[in-house]
Amino acid sequence: MSKSAAKRLIPSIPTLPDLPGATRRQQYSSSTKRALVEAATHLFTEHGYAATSLDAIVAEAQVTKGALYHHYSGKQALFEAVFERIEAEAANAIAKGVKGVKDPWEKALEGLRAFLAVVQDPAYRRIVIQEGPAVLGYERFREQEERSSFSIVLDVVQNVLSAGPWQLEQPMIDTFSRIFFGALSSAGEGVASSTEPEEASARVEAAIGFMLMGLRSLVDQGIELIDPVTGANAVTN
Repeated sequence: MSKSAAKRLIPSIPTLPDLPGATRRQQYSSSTKRALVEAATHLFTEHGYAATSLDAIVAEAQVTKGALYHHYSGKQALFEAVFERIEAEAANAIAKGVKGVKDPWEKALEGLRAFLAVVQDPAYRRIVIQEGPAVLGYERFREQEERSSFSIVLDVVQNVLSAGPWQLEQPMIDTFSRIFFGALSSAGEGVASSTEPEEASARVEAAIGFMLMGLRSLVDQGIELIDPVTGANAVTN
């Protein structure tokens, strides 16, 4: 084999980031994993999980299949890494959208808008909403989804419910949060599967905004909220 032919068989090594305290091997390992996740993200988004082969992923990442198996046990494990990365980026985008907003009602609306922007992203639509439940299984999918974004929803709901005279115990706050989270998840699926995602997003924002206005009206009026389990009145006098 000629030297030029052999050279073509060796994947190009991407520029390594300057990571303080990391060895050259650690930097290369990190760079390889990043290349694999980025390549898989692109191919899963464009072609879907089933139609994407490991050969295509390593070719786009410019690494060997041995390098892939060094970091991931197979295609599903790589999909999970892609899924987790996209969910983490989505959670960061939503957190950024509500950062610095003091008014709890406006914070809820800003969080809603940030979420609706996220679900219109092609990678999020395809990998998280369309492919996620089937590839990961429903329980694993929900577990990962709640780990990344439920805490943000819980924070928003707690702020809203604390805006008026209500002093709810944690079980009722958790119940409100799960209902709101479920509504958001369902709305996100509707937007992601719509042929007109911008129009679907606008309708979701209007509908949930209207419900928030109704909740705010109840809070402002000091309407009693009774915990059906404990019988406690959540309105302080």
